[in-house]
Amino acid sequence: MTDGAVEDSGVTHGQQLVAFAEACVGGETDALARARDALADAAGLGGLVEAAATVGNFERMVRIADGTGIPLDASVRTLSHGLEEELDLVSFGSAANTPERSSGARIAHNALGSLLHGGLRLASRFRSKGS
Repeated sequence: MTDGAVEDSGVTHGQQLVAFAEACVGGETDALARARDALADAAGLGGLVEAAATVGNFERMVRIADGTGIPLDASVRTLSHGLEEELDLVSFGSAANTPERSSGARIAHNALGSLLHGGLRLASRFRSKGS
């Protein structure tokens, strides 16, 4: 489902759904129009509405979480430490709601963080190569 180049993901209208989801977050109006039309042709207007509602629901959940300042769980925070700086997540106002890391969390991140990030990068390479 996450690779639009895969001919048959086993999900009905999988290619059109992936293209639509990518176009929704891509910000290109023409690409969104093409993907929307292709999904409507394949899945009907009802299928298009369901897909659009799903995209809208995910967007809503993210905005609510950010707007209410929901802090990251300790385990997620430990593992995502490097990403926070890389993506400049601390610049968001709601970042103030997440408490500082304990010394134990910093030690755990140093021990496990590099291993986890390396494993995720490796998995991404395998996925992109079709392995």
